[in-house]
Parts: sequence; C-alpha cells; structure tokens
Amino acid sequence: MNGAAAPPPDADMAFNLDRWSAVRLECVERSLSKWVVADAPAGLGDAMRYAVLDGGKRLRPLLVLAACEAVGGLGEAALRAACATELIHAYSLVHDDMPCMDNDVLRRGKPTVHVKFGQAQALLAGDALQALAFELLVPDDDAVPAGVQAALCRLLARSAGHAGMAGGQAIDLASVGQSLTQAQLFEMHKLKTGALLEASVMMGAACGSASGAELSGLQAYGSAMGLAFQVVDDILDVTADSATLGKTAGKDAAQAKPTYVSLLGLDRSRAYAQKLLAQSLRALDASGLRDTRALQSLAMMVVNRDN
Repeated sequence: MNGAAAPPPDADMAFNLDRWSAVRLECVERSLSKWVVADAPAGLGDAMRYAVLDGGKRLRPLLVLAACEAVGGLGEAALRAACATELIHAYSLVHDDMPCMDNDVLRRGKPTVHVKFGQAQALLAGDALQALAFELLVPDDDAVPAGVQAALCRLLARSAGHAGMAGGQAIDLASVGQSLTQAQLFEMHKLKTGALLEASVMMGAACGSASGAELSGLQAYGSAMGLAFQVVDDILDVTADSATLGKTAGKDAAQAKPTYVSLLGLDRSRAYAQKLLAQSLRALDASGLRDTRALQSLAMMVVNRDN
C-alpha cells in the first residue's frame, strides 16, 4: 500500500483553516478510497466503504496531520496514521449505532450501516475496518520506521480498547437512567470520545520529533479539546435538528442518558466548553512549539461548530 505524502505546512501565508484542511483532506480521501477496497468478499467492501467514505468531519485525521506538522514531521507515516484514526472512528460508529448498542438509524445524513446492509454485515464491516486500521500502520516496506510503527499501534490500540472507546461505551451503556456526578461523566467521555481524539494528536507527534515539554503540551491540548468535543456534542443534541447534525437529534434525552446538559444545564455547559477551549490553547502556548495555528484553529472549530 502506498499513499501520497502529507503536504507541507503553509508557513508562507496567513493561516486559513479551510484552505489548510482542503489540501490535506484531499490526500486523506484519496488514500481512504484506495485502501478501503470494494472487492472484499460477499459485499463486505461495499459496507466498509459506505461506513467510511463520503461523510464526516475527518477531525481525527486533521489532528494527526496538524500535530505532525507542529513537531516538524511529514510523510507516509502521518498519512497512514491519519487514515487509521478515521477507520477506527468509523468502526466505532458502525458498532455503536447497532440495535444492541445505541440503536440509531441515521448517521452522517444517511441510513446507518446496519439499516442499509443488515446487522451481520455491519458487525463484520466494523471488525474489518478495525483490522485495516492496524494494517495501514505496519506497511510491508520501509516507508514507516519500525519504531514509529510500534508507537502508532500502541497509541491507537490503547485509545480503542478498555482504556479508551470500548471502556467508555461500556460505562455509557451501564449509565442509562442513572445520575452521574460531573467526575463520573468526565471519566466516561474521557474514554469514549476523548481518548481517540487525544491519541490522534499524539500519533501525529509520534510521526515527528518532539521534546518532552512539547509532548506534554500536546497531550494536555488533546485531553481538553477531546472533552470539549463531547460537551459541544451534548449541547447540539438538544439545540440542533437531525438534518443539521446528520444524526438523530434528541436521542440522549429520549434514552435517558446522562449528558453535560442534563447535569449542568445548557448555559453552564456552553461556558464549560469555552473553558476547555481556553485550556487547550494555553497548553499549546506552554508547549513551546513554533507553529500551532492549525491545532489552535481546529480546537476553535470543535467548540464553535453547529454540527
């Protein structure tokens, strides 16, 4: 598997997130379309491609590439890591939407994978996407140094397993109808949502060269930004409609799930999201990294988005 190298940073122009993102997302989309093959057995490829292509913010790949550029790294490792995070994210959505989990019928503005292809095919598509993510990180040539491969695999595996998304989802399912403290809600979302977002930042950093202070700053940034993403998600679940969100609005309240809005109220949740944004930006300042414009802009986009 060979993908195009991630493009260089735009150091010579005033920073524009849309322009920066467009160039990088073109590489990501082209690579995902190439690597998520259509000819997997018995229609499995169609379900996999349906789950991944033509939709989504691609926030996790952008975080990988932004962090990589911030520490002076470029190339094949970053692009593969970017695509791997999106494959893990897509697999988690396929499984989370199934009747045994959140039982949702709308994702990214279209029917969920199990609605389109059936539950068995959806389960297999998620499994295959998860496996493909790790395959991308260990190419059969010397495009990615062995040490970087190992670091990327460890970061991604930890964020997806019991200490990350799977653990957070388990807490989420066990918490339906329960009253959680803010600390308990923080722990759930730190695992379920924040872990992969933080890992995306750290995987980008692993593709370059960073000092201890830089890594510490990036980790603090990823942690705060990842939680901010979930707080805003909770806000949008009660303030936006399904057409805007591309998924079923009001689902958390309908299922009696604990959220930041149910715990803090709407105004305090909005204030908390802004507090987390400020924390993430301070962490970047403290890192000492020379150019964090993309990471700053992505954090602001996360908090100020409307879907």
